[in-house]
Amino acid sequence: MNLILLFAEDFVAPGRVLLQGRRLRHVLEVHRAAVGDVLVVGLEGGMIGNGRVLLLDGAGLEMAVELGTNPPPPLPVTLVLALPRPKMLKRILITATSMGVKTIYLINSFRVEKSFWKSPLLSTEKLAEPLVLGLEQARDTVLPRVHLRPLFRPFVEDELPAICAGTTALLAHPAGNAPCPRVSPGAVTLAIGPEGGFIPYEAERLQGCGFTAVTLGERILRVEAAVPVLLSRLAPL
Repeated sequence: MNLILLFAEDFVAPGRVLLQGRRLRHVLEVHRAAVGDVLVVGLEGGMIGNGRVLLLDGAGLEMAVELGTNPPPPLPVTLVLALPRPKMLKRILITATSMGVKTIYLINSFRVEKSFWKSPLLSTEKLAEPLVLGLEQARDTVLPRVHLRPLFRPFVEDELPAICAGTTALLAHPAGNAPCPRVSPGAVTLAIGPEGGFIPYEAERLQGCGFTAVTLGERILRVEAAVPVLLSRLAPL
């Protein structure tokens, strides 16, 4: 935890917070902080600053906080991702969040198992957990927005054209005939398929929306490896 993410409900008085639960345990067990120590904190959706420990024991962590630094700029990439298997989803969301992605669409595909959409990990509460971990890792405060789209065709026909309008639309595909750019050409909409890739019909529909099929080369990566590789290539220098 490189930043302790604060929420409005943590404040017990102006400039003073009281934390319990996971964040308290982390400070005790990992930071091994003591009264008087200063920790990096940030307000969800707001600024970053420092928190000076006023009280710390097994019951709670009380800090005086001062905020005054803006969070890092977002990565100008909208991620359109075929819903991965649940055990991968948490890791991928942490990675995308820590790299600065702020808009994520989890979509259906022929190769996405129907059971994935019934996973309890897709509840609002469960989806928030890896997003918070990603922010804490990267010292960021702005939570991504995650949208669930379990119907492929309506999403591609009714929503995707507006989403990718004015952006460079890239489809990561093993059969792509162009290399993925190494630097973001501005705002990007990046579509990544499931294990095995989008089927030809889906790839054609995406290309019909203006997506260019790009590749990372001869090696085919698992989705959890492809996501950070692609995002790192698109990150501004």
